[in-house]
This record gives sequence, C-alpha cells and structure tokens, in this order.
Amino acid sequence: MTNKNKILVRIIVLLAILNLTTIISILHHRYKDRKAAETVIVTGEGQTPLSGRFFIQEVGFDKEQMEQFRKINRKFKPKSNQIIWEMDSLKVLIFEELNKQNVDTARLQQLNLRFGELHAELKDETNKFYLKLKEISNTEQIDKLKNAFKPLFYQENVANRGRGGFGRQQQCYETNKLNQN
Repeated sequence: MTNKNKILVRIIVLLAILNLTTIISILHHRYKDRKAAETVIVTGEGQTPLSGRFFIQEVGFDKEQMEQFRKINRKFKPKSNQIIWEMDSLKVLIFEELNKQNVDTARLQQLNLRFGELHAELKDETNKFYLKLKEISNTEQIDKLKNAFKPLFYQENVANRGRGGFGRQQQCYETNKLNQN
C-alpha cells in the first residue's frame, strides 16, 4: 500500500468513527429528551401536566435548563411522592377510625395532626422545588412558571373564602393535585 492509500484509509476510518459518534450522540439526546418529556411532576383535573415536555414546550427551557430541571426533579419527586403516599395512608386510617363503632377521638386527633405535619412538609418541598426552578429561569419563563404553579397555591373564584373555608378547600385541592402524579 502506498502512502496515499494509507492516508485515504485513515481518513475513511476517521469519517466513519465521526459519523458513528454523531449518530450515537443524536440518539442519546433524543432518549434524554424523551425521558424528560415523560417525567410528570404535578397534574390536576383540567390542568396541563407539569412534565419535562411542558418545561420544554410551554416554559421554553433549553437543553442546559432541562439538565438542571432533571437534577432538581430527581430530588423533589421521591420526597414528594413519599409524603403523598404517607398522607394517603393516613387518610385511610382516619376514615377507618371514623367508621369504627367506638371512635377513638384521641387517636383521630393524632392522625389529623400528623396529616397536617405532612401537608406542611409537602408545601415546603413544593416551595423549594419552585424556587429552584425560578433560579434557572429567565424573566419570561418565570411568568410562565408562575402561571403553571398558581393553582397549587390558590384557586380563583372559590366561594366561601371567609373564615376557614378557603384554607380547607385549598388544602384538599393541593393534596389532590399532587396526588394525581
């Protein structure tokens, strides 16, 4: 083989490796984007799911922001799901206690207090999650983020916003919204 042929073979091998690397990179990024799009954080009846797809399409996160979103979400999702699972378990225990022949009101109060503590933990986790998302967002994205999270914090046109009514309705709404993951 002549030097010219050796150089041509090396160039062809390098081009083949470059093409293969490009194809693998494209497939890898498509896979990551698909995984991000499938990750659902919060949904609610009549609401758009706050998923990876939502943050790409509606909020306008770029690839770097999506990578940061994934890191933030990997911390938030397991914590919030665990809290929601515990809250759901407590709801079952509360309902069972309410339906006993002889209701133990002291136990009922303990269960209710624990439920309230868990609700506060869930609110704290949601707040931290929201603040971290705000940190990686630009001004326009923050407005979109605000509108997306608004239903978790209050509902417009809720009747009975007077003493105590709004708070109880909101707690139920928020818990239900996050439970629909």
